[in-house]
Amino acid sequence: MVERFTVSRRRALFGAAGLAGAGVAGAAAVAGAAAVAGCSDDGSSADTTSSPPGLVPFHGARQAGIITDAQDRLAFAAFDVSPGVDRAALRDLLVGWTAAAARMAAGQAVADDEAAPQSPPRDTGEAIGLTAGNLTITFGVGPSLFDDRFGLAARRPAALTEIPAMPRDNLDPQRSHGDLCIQACADDPQVAFHAVRNLRRLAQGTAVLRWFQLGFGRTSTTSDSQATPRNLMGFKDGTNNIKREDTASLDRFVWVGEDGDQSWMRGGTYAVTRRIRMLLEAWDRDYLLDQENVFGRTKVSGAPLGAAEEFDTVPLTARGRDGELVIGEDAHIRLAAPATNNGVTLLRRGYSYTDGVSQETGQLDAGLFFIAFQRDPRTGFIPVQRRLALSDALNEYIQHTSSAVFAIPPGVRDDRDFWASGLFAT
Repeated sequence: MVERFTVSRRRALFGAAGLAGAGVAGAAAVAGAAAVAGCSDDGSSADTTSSPPGLVPFHGARQAGIITDAQDRLAFAAFDVSPGVDRAALRDLLVGWTAAAARMAAGQAVADDEAAPQSPPRDTGEAIGLTAGNLTITFGVGPSLFDDRFGLAARRPAALTEIPAMPRDNLDPQRSHGDLCIQACADDPQVAFHAVRNLRRLAQGTAVLRWFQLGFGRTSTTSDSQATPRNLMGFKDGTNNIKREDTASLDRFVWVGEDGDQSWMRGGTYAVTRRIRMLLEAWDRDYLLDQENVFGRTKVSGAPLGAAEEFDTVPLTARGRDGELVIGEDAHIRLAAPATNNGVTLLRRGYSYTDGVSQETGQLDAGLFFIAFQRDPRTGFIPVQRRLALSDALNEYIQHTSSAVFAIPPGVRDDRDFWASGLFAT
């Protein structure tokens, strides 16, 4: 049974910023009415064409920002719950976050009413006058949330396990892991940043920002209606990604089914994030033929080597006149292909990033912020990445610098529901 959300008197004010939880929670019904109108008949969120232009419905059976048409910009944040916070306060935070997220997804400020002149504004204001920009805000919980702090250990799904160390990893622990995550995607970078910034303010006194990543330029497509984008190495990325129109593959590889070991996660999914720095200076000195052999695709057309068009079947067994495989044994396309991974398929939703210049090397700190959704990372991302880490020709030009995994609960059904409500149900 899902509880109707209430905010305790003790948590009516969110931290030192004086952001009134009552004002946020009371606004949820308004946002709910605006967003529910765009839901499909089965209650699924965001991934319909019935919503007004620029608005993605927030409420529904599944969270938006997973199979929603991939937007142009990303703001991704991981949080740690503050010491001394109890289960009730954690629940109240998620209630307040949900209400605020619903409003922002509907193109509204965090709260209708203005604060007193001598108090901080309830909304930071940088999105005033901007459209919603197809904003989606997706929420998840990390493995560390299920320690002994909140009495949730028995509700940790078996699939929510930390990603093990991989060969060649050079992970920064300050950029990895987290109790909670927020993924904000939009076609306007200021709208996406505004969403995370305001949720961080609402968390003051309850959770602290652990790490934050901005992304530009989607590196995959989640719909048949979208053209395949290019990554910073200049190659088309995500050609064979699962599309939202392929419901059979989504049910098989992405959504947690009725056989999931935790009822609160059924209908949800799992996200793995990896910050993958590209050694672009070295890559830019490599010759074209070698670049194409590394990926196993032609650079301009995106066609697999030995094929004519981008979406042609990858000819994994084709051999040239010299008898050698056209697509090498260590080509990225071969090692990542479902056909060579027992059919394993991931829904990718990554973005390019740039974080300036490395002060140690004077080289660009840029690359791919990889995001993949799947039904179970133990049978999805982990075995595929282990294989890539051992043999991929691309490893010469990349370095994995952060890693995280999160359980992404099913969607928020209506304005009486909240993120991960099933986790707190009695």
